Parts: sequence; structure tokens; C-alpha cells
Amino acid sequence: MCKNNTAKRETNGNLYAYTVLQNLKDAGCTDEMVEKFMALQDSEDEEQQIRLLSGHRKHLLEKLHKDEKRIDCLDYLIYQMQNKK
Repeated sequence: MCKNNTAKRETNGNLYAYTVLQNLKDAGCTDEMVEKFMALQDSEDEEQQIRLLSGHRKHLLEKLHKDEKRIDCLDYLIYQMQNKK
């Protein structure tokens, strides 16, 4: 399901719900995760919502650390090339 359709269907004029959906989208959440989060919102299961968000945060942080290591490798190679004289 398209995120825009999800937002239109779920918000029904509710600015808070729209803001939450936009925040999830901006955080890189998949459509499936957004649907799950909103279902948990409907059932008022905040503890599970927090677990879901924490899991996504952990995933993003792991990806960031991998990318940082890649950047470090490039920095080292650049340093070696610039200082081989």
C-alpha cells in the first residue's frame, strides 16, 4: 500500500496521526512497519510501538556504523596516497 494512501486513510483529519506517519516515513520505515505501528496505535499498545521503533533505530545505527567504517577505509586510502611521496 502506498504511504500516501495510508496517511490519508489513517489520519481522517487527525493532525497528530499525520505527523506520526510523516515522522515514520522520514525515519525510513517501510510500509509494513508503518501499518504495524498504526495497528498498535489503534490497540493502544505503546510498549510494542516503542519496541518497534527501538528495533528500527538499532537497525539504522548498525547501518551507520558500517558506513562509518567504510568512510574510515577511504580516509585511510586517501591518506596513504597523499603521503606516499
